[in-house]
Amino acid sequence: MLERDDFRQRFAKQQPISLHEFLYPLLQGHDSVVLKADVELGGTDQKFNLLMGRHLQQLRGMAPQTIITMPILEGLDGVRKMSKSHDNYIGITEPPGQMYGKLMSIADVLMWRYFELLSLRPSSELTALRQRAAAGENPRDIKHELAHELVARFHDRKAADQARDEFIQRFQLRHLPAEVPEVALHAGASSLTIAVAMKQAGLTASTSEAHRMVQQGAVRIDGERLQDSRRLLPAGSSCLLQVGKRRLARITVHR
Repeated sequence: MLERDDFRQRFAKQQPISLHEFLYPLLQGHDSVVLKADVELGGTDQKFNLLMGRHLQQLRGMAPQTIITMPILEGLDGVRKMSKSHDNYIGITEPPGQMYGKLMSIADVLMWRYFELLSLRPSSELTALRQRAAAGENPRDIKHELAHELVARFHDRKAADQARDEFIQRFQLRHLPAEVPEVALHAGASSLTIAVAMKQAGLTASTSEAHRMVQQGAVRIDGERLQDSRRLLPAGSSCLLQVGKRRLARITVHR
């Protein structure tokens, strides 16, 4: 275990190493023994655990498995690996429009990483795409090709076409989708704050997130950017509430 750089450095500096950090690679390696694995596939961050499987197999007199590691795909934030725990992921079962919108939201520089790891295009086509970008083509238009390819793979071409058309209408032409969710909220006494309305409508996970989104300038009411998260929505009012580029609902406030 102490051959691992991280463990060795922490041991030398007398920094604590939790017991579960030793148990995890042992248990994962034992899977390879039980399954009599010939090949194990994992991300580059799993290399130590995959090698542990080889080591345990050899101790049992088995032929050690071949390991294959794959690059880690960065999430929507472009920094950490894609993960549900970081909420920076694209789910392969998400609706076409949601998947398309998330792919269009990634940074231009990250787009090439997604092309490299996710696209099924030959390298010659990827080179041609880079040349188009270098010649001055809007990266957004090239990103459309990435989003369309991936949505078509996990859904179908018709769904990808529709998702692309809706995205263009909604964001590039500033039109709203044909169907906007309608949500009825109850104000109780007389009114609701915007932050509470956003949480109750499912547009944010919490009121603190709602306040944060307003501070970031990511919230619009009837198309106008909201400045104050304490703004009240009186009973009997209705509005189109939009959070970020993809979350929106038509809110009606009742007593």
